[in-house]
Amino acid sequence: MPRFQKLFLTFTSVFVLIAAAAAAKANTITVTGAGSGQRSTATVVCEFNSQTNTFTFTITNTSAITFPGSTSTITGIGFDLPPLGNASASGLNGFTGMQAPSLSSNFTFSDGALGNVPEGFNSVVLDFGFITGPSGNFSGGSVGDGLLPGESASFTVSGAAFTGFTEAQICNAIFVRFQNVPQPFVSDVAVPGGVPEPSTILLLGTGLLGAVGVARRKMRWR
Repeated sequence: MPRFQKLFLTFTSVFVLIAAAAAAKANTITVTGAGSGQRSTATVVCEFNSQTNTFTFTITNTSAITFPGSTSTITGIGFDLPPLGNASASGLNGFTGMQAPSLSSNFTFSDGALGNVPEGFNSVVLDFGFITGPSGNFSGGSVGDGLLPGESASFTVSGAAFTGFTEAQICNAIFVRFQNVPQPFVSDVAVPGGVPEPSTILLLGTGLLGAVGVARRKMRWR
């Protein structure tokens, strides 16, 4: 086989491996506060089974506490599936959901109208969500029932309305409400920040270095 062909196949194989590794991490996203930035952050690991229309996710509060007396507690988690907004105040319907048993948080699933999403997201209509407190809407919430920094919680949602959506579309439709955020903010809403996970960056860097090394060896053999 000609050297050029071998080199091309080597590059192709390496980049296929890199793409596969990146795809394996594509279900982990980072959400960042719209106003408070790193004061209100979380990571969300998502998995969607299109055969059963079942969506599971685990959210971890990764907020950086920099002011005494503040907790940056997650008190609401909602999803507005694309396209953004919906003609009905209750969004898409027919979902059922539950929180896995947790010692640190207590969320209630809602498939009805979850009300306004604060902090400037006026066009958002949440299709379903997990909320805390007696208000019954996303803009309310109970800090005592929420998720503190360092804590995680897992959730499952099912529904025929998931048909046609991809895992990435569902996962990136998330809105996370934080309360008791360090001053000058009282609360904030976090959305996907599109920041690659460190392990993904490492895999990409290692793969590219490997490809360069192979190319240099091939050039020496000529």
